[in-house]
Amino acid sequence: MELRRLGITDTEVLSALERVPREAFIPRPFREHAYENSALPINNGQTISQPYIVAYMTQMLEPNQRHKVLEVGTGSGYQAAVLSKLFRRVYSIERYRSLHLEAMQLFEKLKITNITSKLGDGYKGWEEQAPFKHIIVTAAAEDVPGALVDQLDDNGIMIIPVGPESGDQTILKITKDHHGMMAEEELIPVRFVPLLQGLAVES
Repeated sequence: MELRRLGITDTEVLSALERVPREAFIPRPFREHAYENSALPINNGQTISQPYIVAYMTQMLEPNQRHKVLEVGTGSGYQAAVLSKLFRRVYSIERYRSLHLEAMQLFEKLKITNITSKLGDGYKGWEEQAPFKHIIVTAAAEDVPGALVDQLDDNGIMIIPVGPESGDQTILKITKDHHGMMAEEELIPVRFVPLLQGLAVES
């Protein structure tokens, strides 16, 4: 009901959030806050976005059960799990090996079979599976990565937070028409962890 009041009107998106147990993706010390509308810390200094932002970005992505989607930044796996209810297949990239492995174990535990996840550099996208009608990025890039633009199909939509780590960030909705021409729409201000290039070095 709170998400509806905040403007989430897509009933399929709301249903997907209801069917994904957010507490499963949150470290045990923070699970009592699982259903609060707030971002929470996960491992490696990353975060799980607040439910409103997950729902909003997913709604603006205009899900289609016949299509596949690319997610850059698997993180906890929560956004991918929500997408799995709305798309034919989810391709998700994560730069932290530990987060990648934890998310894959969770998908298996929750019997989610239409997510393919890999350890990789999100800036480079997933060329072998391109093009994508839908791309969602769950960390803020200083500039929109060119590889992701190239991998966006004609009549495709990309939802991406853009802005510096310590400054103003805005979610952009980038659309590519059937001639390959790009258009950008500024949506809402946000605060995301930065989108970094390369694989993470973990101790």
